[in-house]
Amino acid sequence: MIATLLQHQMVGFMRPPCETNVILSTPAFGAALSQRRERLTLAATIFGSSLAFVDGSAMNIALPAIQHALQASVASTQWIINAYLLLLSAMVLVGGAAADLYGRRRIFLLGIAVFTAASIACGLSPNITALIVSRAIQGVGGALLIPASLAMLGATFGEHARAHAIGIWAGAGALTSAVGPVLGGWLVDQVSWRAIFLLNVPLAMVAAGLAAGFAGESRDENAKSLDWAGAITVAAGLAAITWGLSAIPASGFSDKTVLVALGSGFLLLLLFLAIEARLGARAMMPLSLYRSRRFSAANALTLLLYFGLGGALYYLPFGLIRLGHYSATQAGAALLPFALIMGFGAQFVGTLSDRFGSRQLLTFGPIIAGCGLALLALADFRRAYWAGVFPAISLFGIGMTITVPPLTSTVMSSVGEAHAGLASGVNNAVARVAGLFAVAALGAVLFASFAHHLAGTPLTQANEALNAILAGQADIAEGATAAFDQALRMALQVAAFCCLLAGIGFWLWTRPVGTQPAR
Repeated sequence: MIATLLQHQMVGFMRPPCETNVILSTPAFGAALSQRRERLTLAATIFGSSLAFVDGSAMNIALPAIQHALQASVASTQWIINAYLLLLSAMVLVGGAAADLYGRRRIFLLGIAVFTAASIACGLSPNITALIVSRAIQGVGGALLIPASLAMLGATFGEHARAHAIGIWAGAGALTSAVGPVLGGWLVDQVSWRAIFLLNVPLAMVAAGLAAGFAGESRDENAKSLDWAGAITVAAGLAAITWGLSAIPASGFSDKTVLVALGSGFLLLLLFLAIEARLGARAMMPLSLYRSRRFSAANALTLLLYFGLGGALYYLPFGLIRLGHYSATQAGAALLPFALIMGFGAQFVGTLSDRFGSRQLLTFGPIIAGCGLALLALADFRRAYWAGVFPAISLFGIGMTITVPPLTSTVMSSVGEAHAGLASGVNNAVARVAGLFAVAALGAVLFASFAHHLAGTPLTQANEALNAILAGQADIAEGATAAFDQALRMALQVAAFCCLLAGIGFWLWTRPVGTQPAR
């Protein structure tokens, strides 16, 4: 049955790999709902998931316009993404635990309310600071909304109806993955970047109305208390590291403030691990899960692969718009092959997994994805799309499509059925943390390469020149544009290397013991 579900699974641009596992691991109601209530609950979860997903997939396309409109620096623009991912990554496991403890429908509705209020604040933000704060609150709403919607879907449908329900839910995800960037680009070109946030309001009203009127309430009678100490510590650690990385272009790597931030962040993450070890089974991320070699390898692969994915999809629109002179709509449409391959190619991966084994796919899938990013790093954005970007983005999509379904099944099978839901939640959080680090770390790589190619230019002036290019200011010197071209290629090469390392590392980490094959 799981193999059938995986064939139906379709993963969008930044959707984590194991959301289906969370649905599968949630026990269904003792008493079944009517078919009408089941269908309308499914619709509520689809609209609820679309809130976070359309917003996130459209955001990367809107960033160049937002930076230009608000005259934001490179670091401030990064925090539009990072503020959201930071709170979402740190709080999503707590949000799932809260849904189990207090009721999935209740937390789902609370998440929608928080996310919608923050979306309105984002759309009305008068400056970059207000937008970043509002995005952070959006992250809190997403951390409540996303796991509650998955658990609510799992609790609504019994074992026999789940496959069909997940197929519909996943198909809707494939549709939003294709529509999100194109719709976001069109809204930026024809209306305003603010419309992307305000579009969430009608979606939220539909999702909340359906959930309040037709969804049943469910909770886990054995739910554990919320791990606030772990959540606060990991959030502080991630924030410190992210801030330190994003401050490098303005302050330099040797700046004492940067070094203190990075050092403090790593110490806080060590403290987080100590807290989780002390809490044991009550922790939001029990360290006992990592006793499984395959689970550890799968999370390392996820961290590296989604680092490459998150970094590439953040910086690629800047290259398309600033170097290739694409409109926002064209930049969104340029990513359409990736979404379509991810959406409709996953059904063939189950057959490949049965024939070759998950270890082979989890090795060659990331390597193919890395080759796609390497090809993208060599592409000339000024050339025709079909000759430059299309082959690279398609190869990248093929590699990701080969990887995600077997990664999902590997995470689920590596720790046993009793811990499959928790393991999937941890893996989803790892994927989001990878995207968070990618934006900040590749920003430092981008600036270092940019400054290197502007030899003899003081770092302050190089930072100002990079801000001017990314903000789309007029009268940019040709040498600065050429330096940005080379810097973007370097960032994409680093992303490609991470994908290649993910595949090779998984192959070496999961070498079979004796004659037992790793499948």
